[in-house]
Amino acid sequence: MPAVGAPKKIIPIAVADPAGEAVSLYQSEAKIQMRSVTGWFAGWRWALVWITQLVFYGVPWLQWSGRQAVLFDLGARRFYIFNLVLYPQDVIYLAGLLILSAYALFLFTAVAGRLWCGFACPQTVYTELFMWVERRFEGDRQARIRLDAAPWNLNKLWRRGGKQLAWVSIGLWTGITFVAYFTPARSLIVEAATLTLGPWEWFWSLFYGFATYGNAGYMREQVCKYMCPYARFQSAMFDRDTLIISYDPIRGEPRGSRPRGVDPASVGKGDCINCTLCVQVCPTGIDIRDGLQYECIGCTACIDVCNGVMDKMGSPRGLIRYATQNGMEGRWDARRMWRRVLRPRVLVYTGVLLLIAGGFAASLALRAPFRADVVRDRGTLARMVEDGRIENVYRIQLMNATEEEQHFRIEIDGLPDAVIAAHGDIEVGPTQARWVPVAVQIPPETARSLGGGAHPIRFRIALREHDHDRRRAELTEKSTFVVPR
Repeated sequence: MPAVGAPKKIIPIAVADPAGEAVSLYQSEAKIQMRSVTGWFAGWRWALVWITQLVFYGVPWLQWSGRQAVLFDLGARRFYIFNLVLYPQDVIYLAGLLILSAYALFLFTAVAGRLWCGFACPQTVYTELFMWVERRFEGDRQARIRLDAAPWNLNKLWRRGGKQLAWVSIGLWTGITFVAYFTPARSLIVEAATLTLGPWEWFWSLFYGFATYGNAGYMREQVCKYMCPYARFQSAMFDRDTLIISYDPIRGEPRGSRPRGVDPASVGKGDCINCTLCVQVCPTGIDIRDGLQYECIGCTACIDVCNGVMDKMGSPRGLIRYATQNGMEGRWDARRMWRRVLRPRVLVYTGVLLLIAGGFAASLALRAPFRADVVRDRGTLARMVEDGRIENVYRIQLMNATEEEQHFRIEIDGLPDAVIAAHGDIEVGPTQARWVPVAVQIPPETARSLGGGAHPIRFRIALREHDHDRRRAELTEKSTFVVPR
């Protein structure tokens, strides 16, 4: 029994079946009007709303060493994350972060279903925010249904107008905050206020703001049901020992109303009084009593509202609860069910996730404070200079990954008697990159002994101030030295 308010306008598209009758192919769904709910799980959901939004809206305003703490400066190709300075060549860390996120999603889903969707997904979080605003202006479910059916008047105009103004404000502020991760927040706000913001900043602020407004204000459950791919492939990560939101039919059936305090067995009823509150609080409008459905996002609103009803009726909680399919059918207690939750599949996911997380953390901790790339000078592959020496010219890019000036030295390895024609103390400023030309020469007798062709060579680039810690402050880059035939 879906919880509906005023139905949207239906525009049927019909074709003729073989019998000649018109058959409707598409039909707009009824508008879902959710009832507000309180309870233990609702408290956790709102706690995560607060945590995620404090992080999202607050981080761009944090300062670190005189700059924005988290800033992805695409123009300068620098990515600042607190004391980390990353270059495009550090994309491996992004890959590691994505792998960590994927395995965490696999683990959480195998244990307890769509935890991410129900508690921390941006679609869920912003829908909660927008619905909170809607309730402030238009009231709870029944009041909104009446307002939908009412003719336009001053009361309806100011309530709808106030809601829209608040929604637009949240959307715009969200869009500006998103752009503030790529353009310094303080200058961004000043430029936005004085209408001097660049065209790309305006575009992404409005685009992201409009997406937030549309998805959280209007599309809501449609995004979860039809646009998000997670709902479609979640079944591949579920099994019969996954904790899911479950209705207990053995305890709840047959459904039917009864006076408070009356033992349901004495009147031939189950614990379910068929109040349909579990449907009215569902953001996707499903009836959890029909069993697991792909539309269920695991928000647990039905658990909270059903527990409240059970308290009023004097029945034990848990008619709707987290349980596994095996646990429900076998009538297992919580201890036995949790033992099966920690099954080999979950332990493997946990082990792999810990290994990846450990490797990711170790890689960051042992990361060298600079990067280097060696490129052969294509304009001068090889040439003969004074005293018959053979010279190759290279260009070395030194990238300082710290916010202090660094001094480098460059040495040659892997080629006998090879020397750098001119070298010295190479300085690179904080978070800067510098191209350095390097000429490598070998004596004529060495060239004759090597013979013509390309020969391997290694450049060792080290920080002069860290000779005592060569493992962390030295990089080796391979290249080739060409001897003319």
